[in-house]
Amino acid sequence: MTNLTHDTLPPNRLVSGPMRFVIFLLALLAFGSPASAEEFTGPQPTLPQSPLTFDTGEAYYHFTVEVADSDYERQRGLMFRTEVPPNGGMFFDFETEFERNFWMKNTLIPLDMIFIRDDGTIHRIAANTVPLSLAPVSSFGHVRVVLELAGGRAAELGLQAGDIVRHQIFGNNPPLKPLDQ
Repeated sequence: MTNLTHDTLPPNRLVSGPMRFVIFLLALLAFGSPASAEEFTGPQPTLPQSPLTFDTGEAYYHFTVEVADSDYERQRGLMFRTEVPPNGGMFFDFETEFERNFWMKNTLIPLDMIFIRDDGTIHRIAANTVPLSLAPVSSFGHVRVVLELAGGRAAELGLQAGDIVRHQIFGNNPPLKPLDQ
């Protein structure tokens, strides 16, 4: 049996066909697929909607939000939208808690990003994020959900870290009796 080394193999035979495929798959995992680098050119259609309630301890504020629950929908988010309804927004459910980072690439309007823990507690609010910015907007802690509202809306409602977001995914569905002001 001959022991082949790099010195005895011709240069084009150093990596066999099956090994080339393995290297290709590893590179794909490391650098992402071509689809993940896709450039979006317009807003995505309206996504399925779901009721959501903010519970400040003093008032309930009822919203209807679009739910982005696939990677594709989360990547597009509110890009190219020119408005967000006052009691609307987009709800990004990642299903597990982890530190999240968003950016405002192709987002034409300022947004409030509300970072929410797995139990529905607001962890952090990044208010009036800068349109079209590539700077990361971080949760600065582990969160499950990011909720985007029209810029300034969180301050209008007096929302703050520690308030509760009621939604079916948190198992703390909205209360039946509204306290809206």
